[in-house]
Amino acid sequence: MDNNFRIYNTLTRKKEVFKPIHPGHVGMYVCGPTVYGPAHLGHARPAITFDVLFRYLKSLGYKVRYVRNITDVGHLEHDADEGEDKIAKKARLEQLEPMEVVQHYLTLYHDDMRALNVLPPSIEPHASGHIIEQIEFVKKILDAGFAYIADGSVYFDVEKYNRTYHYGKLSGRDLENTLTNTRELDGQTEKHNPYDFAIWKKAQPEHIMHWPSPWSEGFPGWHLECSTMGTKYLGEEFDIHGGGMDLIFPHHECEIAQSTAALGHETVHYWMHNNMITINGQKMGKSLGNFITLEEFFNGSHKNAQGDEMLAQAYTPMTIRFFILQAHYRSTVDFSNEALQAAEKGLARLRDAVARLDKIQPADKTTADVDGLRQKCQEAMDDDLNTPIVISHLFDASKAINLAADGKATISAADLDELKSAFHTYGEEILGLQLAGAQSDNSKAFAGAMDLLLQLRAQAKKNKDWATSDQIRDSLAALGFTIKDTKDGAEWSL
Repeated sequence: MDNNFRIYNTLTRKKEVFKPIHPGHVGMYVCGPTVYGPAHLGHARPAITFDVLFRYLKSLGYKVRYVRNITDVGHLEHDADEGEDKIAKKARLEQLEPMEVVQHYLTLYHDDMRALNVLPPSIEPHASGHIIEQIEFVKKILDAGFAYIADGSVYFDVEKYNRTYHYGKLSGRDLENTLTNTRELDGQTEKHNPYDFAIWKKAQPEHIMHWPSPWSEGFPGWHLECSTMGTKYLGEEFDIHGGGMDLIFPHHECEIAQSTAALGHETVHYWMHNNMITINGQKMGKSLGNFITLEEFFNGSHKNAQGDEMLAQAYTPMTIRFFILQAHYRSTVDFSNEALQAAEKGLARLRDAVARLDKIQPADKTTADVDGLRQKCQEAMDDDLNTPIVISHLFDASKAINLAADGKATISAADLDELKSAFHTYGEEILGLQLAGAQSDNSKAFAGAMDLLLQLRAQAKKNKDWATSDQIRDSLAALGFTIKDTKDGAEWSL
């Protein structure tokens, strides 16, 4: 097991050496999507971030139980305690059953995750499938004296909790500040304080999704599901809880309070949060209406509210994944076509280098600068999943590979094997990039046609038919292809 792996803990605001509770085993919980619409770029970031963490922990030899939930009930509009359930609202507008909405968008989400090469979690629990457990969790909080019943709803008593524990320790807020910044909403007079939050809500007559409970016919609060399902599948204490930075407050802050109130201690040892995807500096999200769905990225069609085309072209799922991994997970990533096009070119450079590796003839000794690639990548990953540094090391290795392929440097057989292993381990297995052997039937046919054209050009050159040779090269160049003549034959790139 690697003892040098450090991760940034939001709770302590510093990097810490990762030490699991149970040696050799890791329990990890990540907040998944609320499935009432198609997944967008903002959903891709946490999925990819924690997929890389999942992959890296496994590569270090840990047995990982990765739980990523599906929110299909209890998440009200504006993340508040009043208003309509987001899924129920979608169901009402589209005249569907709520679970039809859930199933439709969950299927699309899974399709998008497969396209992005995001591994499925070990367990994917649904909030609606754990109502009984959530009711039991509410009972524990009530029994501990940290909640109260008001007209069939149950609210968490933040002020009382704060007398014994510290509400706000994750987000860095103090209760006075929280009170100042808590919005007063109509219909919240049943709360003792405006910053108290619902752990069970009495359903109004128009509310579609509701279940019987000791307090009312109602539904669980949004924050409650993660406390319940996290501890159910990972135990009363577990290693890592992840999610987007926008969930730190109130969602994760409330999770800490609920779990501590019910169990008498905190449950999570390391809190990890990815930063946001932005458009023109503003967070991308459904609530803001400024999001671009993953399907739109994949097919290249999206117009903003003014009818302007936002996407200059279609971008492959691997380009999207590479674009996200080029930034550290705790940094913001601002969307632009220029940035995505640069990512597309960068990914192509890595793929070209991997393809050229197989064509390099091994030499007696290495003169290209390829020393220590694996160790450099390991050190970068150990430093809080520093994926952009890993990518920069792979780019440096690509330059050396190209020099060797062009006959300007040499690489020994042992170093060739080491390069292939490093690109496979860090580029493909850990970063999850499909660098080799991932061609579709169409792209295989495309590559085959290109190879055929280059064979015809080679035959023309052999016959000293320079006119045909030049015509093939120039016509391909006009279409955007680069043809490079090497000592081992011609190579092409787009």
